[in-house]
Amino acid sequence: MTQAQPTGPVSSAAPAEPRTYQVRTYGCQMNVHDSERLSGLLEAAGYRRAADDEDADIVVFNTCAVRENADNKLYGNLSHLAPRKQANPNMQIAVGGCLAQKDRDTVLRRAPYVDVVFGTHNIGSLPVLLERARHNREAQVEILEALQEFPSALPAARESAYAGWVSISVGCNNTCTFCIVPSLRGKEVDRRPGDVLAEVQSLVDQGVLEVTLLGQNVNAYGVSFADPDQPRNRGAFAELLRACGTIDGLERVRFTSPHPAEFTDDVIAAMAETPNVCPTLHMPLQSGSDRILRAMRRSYRAEKFLGILERVRAAIPHAAITTDLIVGFPGETEEDFQATLDVVEAARFASAFTFQYSKRPGTPAAELPDQIAKDVVTERYQRLLALQERISLEENQAQVGRTVEVLVATGEGRKDAATARMSGRARDGRLVHFNPGGADIRPGDVVTTTVTAAAPHHLIADGPLHTHRRTRAGDAHAAGLRPRTGVGLGMPRIGAPPPAPTTTGCSR
Repeated sequence: MTQAQPTGPVSSAAPAEPRTYQVRTYGCQMNVHDSERLSGLLEAAGYRRAADDEDADIVVFNTCAVRENADNKLYGNLSHLAPRKQANPNMQIAVGGCLAQKDRDTVLRRAPYVDVVFGTHNIGSLPVLLERARHNREAQVEILEALQEFPSALPAARESAYAGWVSISVGCNNTCTFCIVPSLRGKEVDRRPGDVLAEVQSLVDQGVLEVTLLGQNVNAYGVSFADPDQPRNRGAFAELLRACGTIDGLERVRFTSPHPAEFTDDVIAAMAETPNVCPTLHMPLQSGSDRILRAMRRSYRAEKFLGILERVRAAIPHAAITTDLIVGFPGETEEDFQATLDVVEAARFASAFTFQYSKRPGTPAAELPDQIAKDVVTERYQRLLALQERISLEENQAQVGRTVEVLVATGEGRKDAATARMSGRARDGRLVHFNPGGADIRPGDVVTTTVTAAAPHHLIADGPLHTHRRTRAGDAHAAGLRPRTGVGLGMPRIGAPPPAPTTTGCSR
């Protein structure tokens, strides 16, 4: 890829600019947070984040294997980079994440110009693999079958100055027949509470106001700590929520996603009694049919699910509850689908992420008989969407006249420039477009305002602001500062490489 470096005295010329990188992320919040770690690793190794309009020296794809057509999207985007790679062999392309873990033998066959392929269990290897690929002038593939080090120990360059993800566990012990995540992320491993709280404290010390606790099944937290000296503790998640409530300066705590089968009353009590835990809950239903839930291996039934919502609303009357729904699971009859509509009507979700079922190779559901015709799935999906849109609108219209506290965000309102509004999230997670009234408001600041109108997916507050609080997070955002967490793990500093690669033969 590069020519050998001539020997001789060291040049006194100014050092070359650091190589630049770009991380492109597909998929869930866990992937988004993993991308923050990838960015942190690359910056710790001496790379510089490329500007949005700049062609990066290194492009990293952090992939998803759950979303429909994830592979087509990846390979389509890879093909767009092929001409750049051909014109500049020093450019590097890396593919990681869930799709790389699943299709390890396919990536290089379909895109032989890729330099590095790495999996979900070894994201910390990326800088070394990139350097090894440059040095050896051949592609490097490293896919591990089990977690080697907890990824939250890796350095992370955070995307937001005011809100941060904090992983409390990785992996999942459930066996839902439609889901490939356990085979790609592995069995659940939980972080020690002290480590989680230390990361939260580090973010708050840097001005962050809101954290979201992440896990494939957050309310199973405590069943399998990474530390063998940490005893199993079924009440650990509720205790963690309460502990977050003691962190001075932490204004909002969210979490995603719990599993209905393991959602316990101690968590509801912790939510209701801890002031900075937000009145919002994302609780995946998937189907309202008990027969389909059994086929999905979802170990709860519709009655239990609705009972949880009833107890949550009794303790937190204004909680905004959201969900996930799958339409057209194999064997779903019209009667099964009607059961889903009935539960959705009863649940009164603030919003729902609705998906049309599609086969995922490697999942048990892909081999089930009675796969539903695409046109039937689409027609049912449209009916479910119409029902949820109506409910979402009604629930949002009930917010009109209420005063809401909004954490101002960036990129939330696509029409803000045209409407002269700004946008952010209320404490219950609803998106609010508000009139700043000419005030100098920054993302990361906090305002209070009154809701004047509603749509299915957002609230509008066009009246005057009641309060505006400037925050350290707003200061950091205005200064272009991003929080950083994690510690380095002895990664080599690559920095601005000379015309030829180093000859250290780095390995881990």
